[in-house]
Amino acid sequence: MDDAIWDATVFSKNRQRLLAGDIAQAFFEAVLKQARRRDLLSDEHFTVDGTLLEAWAGQKSFRRIDDDKEPPAATGEDGGSNPTVNFHGEKRSNDTHSSTTDPDAMLARKSRGSAAVLAYRGHLLTENRNGLVVSTRTTQAYGDAERDAALLMAEAIPGNSRVTLGADKGYDVHNFVGELRYMNVTPHVAQNDTNRRSAIDQRTTRHGGYQVSQRKRKRIEEVFGWMKTVGLLRKLRHRGLEQVGWVFTFTAAAYNLVRIRNLTGSTPQPKCA
Repeated sequence: MDDAIWDATVFSKNRQRLLAGDIAQAFFEAVLKQARRRDLLSDEHFTVDGTLLEAWAGQKSFRRIDDDKEPPAATGEDGGSNPTVNFHGEKRSNDTHSSTTDPDAMLARKSRGSAAVLAYRGHLLTENRNGLVVSTRTTQAYGDAERDAALLMAEAIPGNSRVTLGADKGYDVHNFVGELRYMNVTPHVAQNDTNRRSAIDQRTTRHGGYQVSQRKRKRIEEVFGWMKTVGLLRKLRHRGLEQVGWVFTFTAAAYNLVRIRNLTGSTPQPKCA
């Protein structure tokens, strides 16, 4: 306890080594092996979802891409390094603007009517037996990010047997459902038939397993809730897609460790190769 504390630059160098060595993914897979050895994972039934991760960048950094001028110096009572900026009436989009603080972050909103923020999207694939995370992805916050990431994670599910994939109404899109069926994945997607025709019909909904998937898929919201509160991901502390993905995967591994302990009464000791 009386030893001198290590210098902050040491941690910074180690962080770059961890990124280069893909340690987060290796640690995540080591935890997953522990769960598989304890027979805690389902190999047939899964759930997918995504969430918005608020970037460590302010709205004032979101400037026109073709504007290479420095922002004007503040004057008057509101001077200093953090002047008030009025964006009212200014048309801003990801096509014309970019953050100078975190260029990978994109302007996105959680739902219609909510405020747009600079953000990333984090995606999880969980198994339905105990709600453990089996795959993670992090993308920029563009419109089809959740469905694109879901297809990639579904494609990476090991084995050739037919599996089911639960999801919310946001995934009820004909192209997405068709791609899943092509991959031998049964789409247990919640029906969105408000003023439209759902891509999910009685071929799927008539089976009892569909209703089970609809109940089980809500567990994934508990994972996101834990990652944002206990895992401190409600507001990111890293910048750049690579580092955000790194910490997102590490946090998912930490959730799995806690979940395994709660299920078995003991904490696994993952070993990374």
